[in-house]
Amino acid sequence: MRRKGMLPRELQRWRMRVVMTLVFAGFGVLTARAAYLQGWQDDFLARQGELRIQRVLEIPAHRGMITDRRGEPLAISTPVESVWLNPAEAEASPAQIEALARRLGLAPRGLKSLFADKARSFVYLKRQLPPEAAAAALALGIKGVHATPEYRRYYPAGEVMGQVLGVTGVDDRGLEGLEFAYQDQLAGRPGAQRVARDRLGNVIEVIEQLRPPKHGEDLTLSINLQLQYLAYRELAAAVAEHKARAGALVVLDAHTGEVLAMVSVPSYNPNNRASMSRSGSRNRVVADVFEPGSTMKPFVVAAALESGTVTPETRIDTGPGWLMVGEKRIADVHPKGEIDIGEAIKVSSNVAAARIALDMKSADYWAVLRRAGFGTPPGAGFPGEAAGRLRHYETWRPIEKATMAYGHGLSASLLQLARAYCVFAGDGVLPGLTVMKRDAAVAGERVLSATTARTLRKMMEQVTQEGGTAPRARVMGYRVAGKTGTAHKADKGGYAADKYIASFVGLAPVSAPRLVAAVMIDEPSGDEYYGGQVAAPVFAKVMAGALRFMAIAPDAPLEDLPAPGTVVGEAT
Repeated sequence: MRRKGMLPRELQRWRMRVVMTLVFAGFGVLTARAAYLQGWQDDFLARQGELRIQRVLEIPAHRGMITDRRGEPLAISTPVESVWLNPAEAEASPAQIEALARRLGLAPRGLKSLFADKARSFVYLKRQLPPEAAAAALALGIKGVHATPEYRRYYPAGEVMGQVLGVTGVDDRGLEGLEFAYQDQLAGRPGAQRVARDRLGNVIEVIEQLRPPKHGEDLTLSINLQLQYLAYRELAAAVAEHKARAGALVVLDAHTGEVLAMVSVPSYNPNNRASMSRSGSRNRVVADVFEPGSTMKPFVVAAALESGTVTPETRIDTGPGWLMVGEKRIADVHPKGEIDIGEAIKVSSNVAAARIALDMKSADYWAVLRRAGFGTPPGAGFPGEAAGRLRHYETWRPIEKATMAYGHGLSASLLQLARAYCVFAGDGVLPGLTVMKRDAAVAGERVLSATTARTLRKMMEQVTQEGGTAPRARVMGYRVAGKTGTAHKADKGGYAADKYIASFVGLAPVSAPRLVAAVMIDEPSGDEYYGGQVAAPVFAKVMAGALRFMAIAPDAPLEDLPAPGTVVGEAT
């Protein structure tokens, strides 16, 4: 007898069969699916598994090293690590986030917000950390926190080479200086490798090297670091002593055209980006232009000698010490009456220089200046090399032609000026400049005859003797030639009465010139502001060291120099 509410026995059996059939059918489908995947989709499954545990990682390539001419390191790349976060997969307790913030020097609140932003898959937490600091962060075992190896640039010479080398950014690309100019040579090409990672993102196996890294090329500069240190020390001391606004100095090898030293003050330490400023990071030797003043007088005399307008024996009447050109008055500090060409250079007579310029053809004077490199970038390999200003001679008015003879009405960088003086050191040949080391001299461009260049050397040697404008430029044991410059600074459409650019450009030894050095002091204050008072002593100290470093034989008696008397002031 069937109990009330129970299904008939036949119905119970039928339902059991249906359920069992469905269960076995499900097992059959799963078995068939597994057989299908294992037999026909094995490659697909393997690829899917690999995608979940394998990654292609970039192998960083280190930047090429920069050294001085003797192999001293100037810029090197040191290994660092950058810690980053994948918020989408990150899992961390509040205590872990607090600990990570402490180890990375981050604000805990800001770090918590990064962990909470699950829409992002990559964000840097800290760039360019020492490896031990990155390891300490990873040691917390936080899921989603990773580290990537990188390189950071280090500059052993600090502020002494700051403006020359420049800096790189966090992505290891050059931003300024030679780091920027030679980016393509210095930068390497990163490699790649396929790795296996665990669920925390840690690399557990290197599966395949896809591409080896190509490291950047090393560069050997023409700079002599020993001389660079000396030049920076002496220039900084002079700027401080004379309470000047700034200063710049460059030393060239007149034979090879190599830049041996180049410094600017103020400077900055490229290892400390916080010390960077617009003023300190600018390479004043190549980027700043100024009216060179009386350092241009040797060129007007050279052009006049080349054109036959004057001879070394020509005498010039400087009259009462002044000359009217139209309505403009050109004057000398010390009237000398009738003087010869050599004395005009020695005492830096503006009147004599103006008379010489006015007597010759403008085209002849312009051609010498142009061939000497004025008005065109010097091409030494630095970024931002200034071309200066040299207008075409057809636009010159008489007063402009006269004032250009003593360095007003045109502009040049200190590097241009130093290179131009290589013409006098190289018997009339202008060398091509380079900041890279050269093993031998290269062919240059003839600007003057050898006779004219040697004549000017003799005249400029008198500048450093008693009665000249730069006796403080002399170097014991060596004959030195050069020229001072003291120019009023351009200001608001005219010239400032109490702001000067003091400069000196010279060469040594006179008997067989090898080195040319140029010094510029911007706005010296106090009683001394002439180039012979402010810039010439810096030249003497740096040139003495350079001659000694290069073991150049003396060409004068090795005896103490007499203390210079009163420096002859030059017209400004």
